[in-house]
Amino acid sequence: MSVYNVIELIGTSDQSWEQATANAINEASKTLRDLRVAQVIEQDVVIENGAVSAFRTKVRLSFKHE
Repeated sequence: MSVYNVIELIGTSDQSWEQATANAINEASKTLRDLRVAQVIEQDVVIENGAVSAFRTKVRLSFKHE
């Protein structure tokens, strides 16, 4: 039997939502082990001076509970 923790993170990027998602997962992998599933639950952009300045992705991430 396995038990998993679930957390939500927000990744950012000035390039794309895909890169924002990857940034969130890469950062989480520095301190969490046994990452299992990442689910994108929300995407938005930051607008400055009428232009997109950042992509943001909210990610629900599960990892094995030890």
